[in-house]
Amino acid sequence: MSETSDLELELIRQRKLMEMRKHLESKAKDESEKTRAMDQRKILDRFFVDRAWEVLNAAKAQYPEVANYIENLLAKLIMEGKIKEKISGEELYGLFLRLGFRVKLSTRIQIVEHGKIKSLEEKIKEETG
Repeated sequence: MSETSDLELELIRQRKLMEMRKHLESKAKDESEKTRAMDQRKILDRFFVDRAWEVLNAAKAQYPEVANYIENLLAKLIMEGKIKEKISGEELYGLFLRLGFRVKLSTRIQIVEHGKIKSLEEKIKEETG
């Protein structure tokens, strides 16, 4: 009876160790992906200008798989030295458009008048009312 219970205890211990190992590997993988994503953001941050982040974030909301692929590819090309110039929002928008993905951006028209910022709607109401 002692041998059987010892064997059962050993099997339980082995199973627990395997579960813990899988959990730790999964956690390490998640942390590795987070670190890689942060590194990519730092790389892209050096090259993105104007509204590039706005375009990429809008694309991620609308086409997550495509936008993540483009983000990874841009970071890779920058690291390899194949992209050396800044990337504007317009250029990034054009890239998505040429690939067949129309990224919808929120657009506002604002007017500065006498040091105050007004929306186009407010300006029209003032002039017609």
